[in-house]
Amino acid sequence: MSRSARVAAQAKINLLLRVLAREASGYHAIETIFLRLGLADEVVVRVGDDVRGRTLDCGGDALPPEGLGETTANLAYRAACAYADATGWPSAFAIELTKHIPAGAGLGGGSADAGAVLRALDALSPSPLGRQLPELAPALGSDVAFMTIDSPMALAWGRGERLLPLPALAPRPVVVLVPSFAVSTKDAYEWLAHDRGTYEARGGLLQPSELDTWEGIAAVAVNEFEPVVGRRHPSIPAYVDALRDAGALLAMMSGSGSAVFGVFADPQSALSGIMKATEARPAEHARGVVVWTAQRVDRVETKE
Repeated sequence: MSRSARVAAQAKINLLLRVLAREASGYHAIETIFLRLGLADEVVVRVGDDVRGRTLDCGGDALPPEGLGETTANLAYRAACAYADATGWPSAFAIELTKHIPAGAGLGGGSADAGAVLRALDALSPSPLGRQLPELAPALGSDVAFMTIDSPMALAWGRGERLLPLPALAPRPVVVLVPSFAVSTKDAYEWLAHDRGTYEARGGLLQPSELDTWEGIAAVAVNEFEPVVGRRHPSIPAYVDALRDAGALLAMMSGSGSAVFGVFADPQSALSGIMKATEARPAEHARGVVVWTAQRVDRVETKE
């Protein structure tokens, strides 16, 4: 007999992203503000006596034509293995991913899937880790710890494992523009290392009280990857400028790219933003969608 857990793996945007010193481990410390979106992958995890081996099946409208690569390298699969290694359970699992979050776009799709798998397994576990669950995340990626907590927004430091949950901002429609090209995180870090010193990074100590309104967020919003990725892909700054010209409260690249987002006051303005942005680079066929900022984290649903 098997048991299953279903959860929405919500995408994220970075409202701030600073890249700090490189650690001896080779990883860079970051400072960032994560915010979940309504856009989400669907994740189902099954465990039980009739589940054999360790499997991962992927589908969905955002699945790349070439697939997601080797199963053992997939973050959702690795998250399940990390949970099993840490707790001794489960010996077997079956994961089903339905992808709606574009890959290589800086929207945290892989990390969201990993966080969703960890949450699903903890909901099914006979001895759940509870608040210790985020401790499994740093080895998987700097976005994964956030994807395990019950907060739609957080300030994060280090490798993303140091988290301060923040109150959800007032809901706003967000234009997400996904260009026809992807940007690998590895490439983005290499470009950043090469270009360090050729742009001015913004600093300053953040206070949580400054981050409880969209106006406060807009005053500190910056992504240090944006200028270096924009040099290699000129459509990035073109899309950002177009969204700002369309009246976005703030517009920037998310994560290490390639997606660009703009936060708008109302849905009609957001739709106008999509039109202006796609007109800025008509030959590039960027895909634009309007989603809402999340007010909550979707709960895990378990089934016997």
